[in-house]
Amino acid sequence: MEPSLKIVRRIGVPPTARGSMSGQTCPDIFELSDGNFAIIGTDATQSLDGNLPADAARADYERIVIIDRQTLVRAKNDIPDA
Repeated sequence: MEPSLKIVRRIGVPPTARGSMSGQTCPDIFELSDGNFAIIGTDATQSLDGNLPADAARADYERIVIIDRQTLVRAKNDIPDA
């Protein structure tokens, strides 16, 4: 990862708007300065890795993360079309 990489904006609404009482440890989606996205979610690599479809794979440095449906649905309007 490049050292100058920055979080540009949150995609969707803050955790508190999705019902988090503390708003501090919840799934979140961020757009990065290079145009990519960063996801905060629950690491499910160990439990889901063996269930990936035959045409899917992940590198050793990649993780499978879970975010709740509401987080992604509430981010939909902020996700660019292209």
